[in-house]
Amino acid sequence: MTEVLQRIAEVKSEYLYEMLQEIKKRPGIFLGRSSITRLRSFLDGYMGAREDLGLPRTDQEREFNNFQDWIQKRYNITSSHSWNEIILFYSADERDALDNFFKLFEKFQNGESPLPNKVNINHAEKA
Repeated sequence: MTEVLQRIAEVKSEYLYEMLQEIKKRPGIFLGRSSITRLRSFLDGYMGAREDLGLPRTDQEREFNNFQDWIQKRYNITSSHSWNEIILFYSADERDALDNFFKLFEKFQNGESPLPNKVNINHAEKA
């Protein structure tokens, strides 16, 4: 079993962002339909499966955990609503929310401040 886990870990340690780009291109294949709620469920399953296999969190997974805080700051939300619920609230529907997720996530990845008129931060430089 240890050999299997080792092989899985060696295949590709940083896959989350690449996987999100594939989902962006073809959400129906991965999610069944364009839905931010389904994206959240998919990512929860992905993270849970990695944890169940005993795989350590990757740099991308750790960075993605900061997306929740970034979204809360962007929308000035202090409640415990999840990033997908916040984005959905400010979107027309599930499909629009998924599109908005990818736009917001790109800004997050590029180090854009969640608040207007703030200095950009490059996440890669922080690591």
